Amino acid sequence: MNKEEQIQEFLNPLLEDDTFLVEIRIKPTNNVKVYLDADNGLAIERCIKINRALYKKLEEAAIFPDGDFSLEVSSPGVGEPLKTLRQYKKNVGRDVEVFLKDDSVIAGKLIDVNEGFLTLEVVEGKNKKAVKTTPEVPFENIVKTIVQIKF
Repeated sequence: MNKEEQIQEFLNPLLEDDTFLVEIRIKPTNNVKVYLDADNGLAIERCIKINRALYKKLEEAAIFPDGDFSLEVSSPGVGEPLKTLRQYKKNVGRDVEVFLKDDSVIAGKLIDVNEGFLTLEVVEGKNKKAVKTTPEVPFENIVKTIVQIKF
């Protein structure tokens, strides 16, 4: 079992029903970054609690030589691509940009997600000339999807 799998095994019992793992990254300097998300938002207090409990488990298991590691637990930052199906489902109703393997980009509202593809609502034109389409985009054609933040 590699280190990421070991960390995930320690992490899983610490996650509540609405909290889920997005990604684990380990840098060569043994800087461990755990990215979590939650269906109803992830509070900083929750990250702190998980960080403390996970740090203790990693120390006890001694998976890093001489206990030489650092741990960061956070949610993915604004502008980070969606990585999991659960993240896509959480963001239904939000505006996204979908970058495709053919180097094209589709911008629209994410209106549905299933195992094989996502469905967008794309509006082209303005006012009376506006035309709505609902393209279905297979995940296999997607390079990355970024949620667009509106202010």
